[in-house]
Amino acid sequence: QVQLVESGGGLVQAGGSLRLSCAASGRAFSSYAMGWFRQAPGKEREFVAAMSWNVGSTYYAYYADSVKGRFTISRDNAKNTVYLQMASLKPEDTAVYYCAARSGVPTTYSQAHEYRYWGQGTQVIVSS
Repeated sequence: QVQLVESGGGLVQAGGSLRLSCAASGRAFSSYAMGWFRQAPGKEREFVAAMSWNVGSTYYAYYADSVKGRFTISRDNAKNTVYLQMASLKPEDTAVYYCAARSGVPTTYSQAHEYRYWGQGTQVIVSS
């Protein structure tokens, strides 16, 4: 199995930046599709960003329209860690952010039910 541990959440002012980390453990890490989702109070969990994993260190990134141009997903293979760099943060970005993973290629990267493994989440609060 795979276990995921998120870190890096906290309180930040609007316009600021924050970097979230997701440390993964388990075999065949390079074959995992990784995703970031978030859930605000009273709202459904929504897709933020995702990354596919391919042979030869080739990967592809995907973003929700709401964060495109502001957030960047990346990875460090040596540390088995995926990052979400968030810039130009807005109050509407306030949510609990979750890291997710699955083996193989999902039908779509943006649907939560496509992912098998989930972290506990890390809280991000953006004040105005």
